Amino acid sequence: MNEDHTLIRATLVPAIVAFLATHYNIAESDAMDMFYRSKTAEAFADDDLGLYGQSALSLASDVIQERTALA
Repeated sequence: MNEDHTLIRATLVPAIVAFLATHYNIAESDAMDMFYRSKTAEAFADDDLGLYGQSALSLASDVIQERTALA
């Protein structure tokens, strides 16, 4: 895992969580659980996929779409 990518991810996660908390009107702790349990978070952790280069809003949207597809 590239150290620079880890820093980028650490910077993006709070914004992703904030977007999800606002969208679903839930606590940030619940939004964080929602994110980390998603397939998006799993892909986000994989350097080879390059999701660390996406915006927080784009990644939050991916989680929302993922949850919508499951419903």
